[in-house]
Amino acid sequence: MSLSAQAAERARGGPLRISYAAIKRGMLWLLAASGGFALIEPSPYEVVFLVTLFVFALTGIRFSQKLLPLALLLLAYNIGGIVSLIPWMDDPDSVRFIAVANYLMVTAVFFAGILSQDAAGRLETLRRGYLFAAWCAGFAAILGYFNIANLGEIFTLYGRASGTFKDPNVLGSFLALPIVYVLQRMLVGQAGLLRGLLLMSVPVAALFLTFSRGAWGVLVASAGIMIVLTFLTAPSAKSRVRIATVSLLALATMAVALLVALSFEDIRSVFEIRASLNQEYDEGVTGRFGNQLRAIPMLLEAPNGFGPLRFRWLFNQADPHNVYINGFASYGWLGGLSWICLTVATCLVGWWLVFWRTPTQRDAIAIWSVLFVTILQGLQIDSDHWRHLYLMLGLVWGLAALGPGHRDGGVAPGGDPSRR
Repeated sequence: MSLSAQAAERARGGPLRISYAAIKRGMLWLLAASGGFALIEPSPYEVVFLVTLFVFALTGIRFSQKLLPLALLLLAYNIGGIVSLIPWMDDPDSVRFIAVANYLMVTAVFFAGILSQDAAGRLETLRRGYLFAAWCAGFAAILGYFNIANLGEIFTLYGRASGTFKDPNVLGSFLALPIVYVLQRMLVGQAGLLRGLLLMSVPVAALFLTFSRGAWGVLVASAGIMIVLTFLTAPSAKSRVRIATVSLLALATMAVALLVALSFEDIRSVFEIRASLNQEYDEGVTGRFGNQLRAIPMLLEAPNGFGPLRFRWLFNQADPHNVYINGFASYGWLGGLSWICLTVATCLVGWWLVFWRTPTQRDAIAIWSVLFVTILQGLQIDSDHWRHLYLMLGLVWGLAALGPGHRDGGVAPGGDPSRR
């Protein structure tokens, strides 16, 4: 039913019919919007995902054979984790760790599958919901950092903004995608400079206040990759001029904002400490990198790894801070090799995807720019339980499954997305 028909029926006092496609999009928006609240377990995201999965399952989800590598590698990864868990079944934390990993596997495959229909519309819905979540989490982080209304104890950790997340590093990386998305829209003229800067303001400020070196790097690198890819794939010389001009203006604005922030002594002192490449907990035999090096020969003799979350008990309560070493430590050889294979396959798919001329190419560029750098970030942090990582992973594979020839945003030929 068209919008005008719905309006006419409302005027006559008749029943208002909502298309099933609208309900699906509404659930996707709610799912993305709930992703910014991770202070409690189970989080709202877990609950909303189950409802969303049920709604989509009512009419079925089409899974392309092109998604088999994603599904099979994630399955092998989690089978490795289950085998590694067997000696530690009496440890609730270890059991929960593997359960969450299996749940995240399902979310990635779900996001990949739903793009088989109405891809452009569903991507836009997810983008809007994600931006809402970024504003909520970012606003809470700012309130906490400046201890407004005594919220510092709730929304900060170790003097760094954590917002509605348990870890400033996760919050910072979570905020990168919506910032890159907004920046891209500014570059291509879908959002004005002032409006775009306003939309980015809270997420950028919150990301900065996390004082997460990894998150800073993810934002800078992914924004740089997005700008280059958007420039290379621009349809005209005029578009390229706009991209270059807006990029320089945005960079100048960010530089001014950074100088203003660093004019405050409290912020500058923390920034100088965090910006240093040499951190005390990274150095020495028992530091982050020392523990990783000591773990490698031990893992070569442990086909089932150390067990989920057991690395911290062997190395002074410290986590691996490397998703690839954690793959072998918590998921055994099967899990570690599967994660490496998934990473390589995703990189091949992602770099091919961004150069396909499709209606969703810009979305692919924004998502892949952040996902690729997040994959690299895994070398210095355990990212295997990040919800937004699996969201981006699923979306990239889902877009790739559509193929370079799709021209209708993922709607089946002859189908009407408003009636699904």
